Amino acid sequence: MFEDKISYSGVTFDDVLLEPRYSEVVPSEVDVSSQLTQRIRLQIPLLSSPMDTVTEAEMAIGLAKEGGLGIIHKNLSTESQTEEVLKVKR
Repeated sequence: MFEDKISYSGVTFDDVLLEPRYSEVVPSEVDVSSQLTQRIRLQIPLLSSPMDTVTEAEMAIGLAKEGGLGIIHKNLSTESQTEEVLKVKR
């Protein structure tokens, strides 16, 4: 019943195997950017999970430097969340 409501299919890491070999593709000439919203374009298509064991300022900063987006988790006080966001914005 639930499967009837899904209008798309996808793959997981277990469905794909990449084998190293020579390629004519030059990595610096590849565009992997992704339009997240009308106003936000990511240079790499990566967002971190807003989980307390995954994303605080350090992860968000690392992703931002590479062109991705880190989402600060909600398991902090309002003051602590503000501090984490300010660390990223510096």
